[in-house]
Amino acid sequence: MGIGLTARELKIYPKCTSRRYWQLGPSNSTSPYGRGEIWRTAAANGKLFREYIGANFKNVKFSDVPINQNVDFHFILSFAIDYTSSGNSPSPTNGKFNVFWDTNNLSPTAVQAIKGNHPNVKVALSIGGDSVGNGKAFFTPVSVSSWVDNAVSSLTNIIKSYNLDGIDINYEHFKSDSDTFAECIGRLISQLKGNKVISFASIAPFADDGVQAQYKALWAKYGSVVDYVNFQFYGYDKGTTVSQFIGYFEEQRNNYGGGKVLVSFISDRSGGLAPGNGFFNACKELKSNGKLFGIFVWCADISKGNGFQYEQEAQALLAS
Repeated sequence: MGIGLTARELKIYPKCTSRRYWQLGPSNSTSPYGRGEIWRTAAANGKLFREYIGANFKNVKFSDVPINQNVDFHFILSFAIDYTSSGNSPSPTNGKFNVFWDTNNLSPTAVQAIKGNHPNVKVALSIGGDSVGNGKAFFTPVSVSSWVDNAVSSLTNIIKSYNLDGIDINYEHFKSDSDTFAECIGRLISQLKGNKVISFASIAPFADDGVQAQYKALWAKYGSVVDYVNFQFYGYDKGTTVSQFIGYFEEQRNNYGGGKVLVSFISDRSGGLAPGNGFFNACKELKSNGKLFGIFVWCADISKGNGFQYEQEAQALLAS
């Protein structure tokens, strides 16, 4: 039940405010606004804070991370990967996902506890990532239909087992063309939503031509089922200035038109515009212009070492 949309199908609807645009969907689109038509609302100031957790096996727990009750807080478990999880040389499994995060500390019981203690918390899983074992984690589907069938089945089992709420798409390496990626991921998200397994989905591209080609193809055809764009702004150079950051943000808003593009930083300050170097000044500028929908962080495993100082500052800014 995915809605395939192309750039040519996007038109400005003259009666809308400046923060909305009209999309014409296919004839089989289901929408409260009429056959073949849906509304997409462009990003505006929001209170969404998101944090990746579990990839680096630093014994970080959900309860270690400070949570401001006045924000919408998403933990994103990193990662589930469609590779074998046993042996020294993981190999692709064509959409049959296994868990690769720190399950000793981030278990189904831990998910239940953090959500029970904090009503504003939701938990998602991220699929893909940069690496698996000692190699790169490639998106390697055998065919669209077989990958989607396997992915829907295996991820549904994981999501239900952990009582998760959403999914994040974080592939960074590809052995398929962009059309295949778009169809596989678009159909996956559509089916998981249609089956009421998840309530939200995000994508996590970064500024690399090859990576952007994949995610922009996905956005063009299935942007209507993607709720958030976790753009990896920390992928830019470490010396990024505030003005450059704002420029990069506007560029990505154009690339993912109408999407809720979140700003981001990396906890070890190894790339992009870092906290302490102007990141929060850039956030305040975006917020003053109604463009700060949310902030996400890579990642809690690293932030544990600095006492989550910047997580607290980011949430306070969003809540203000």
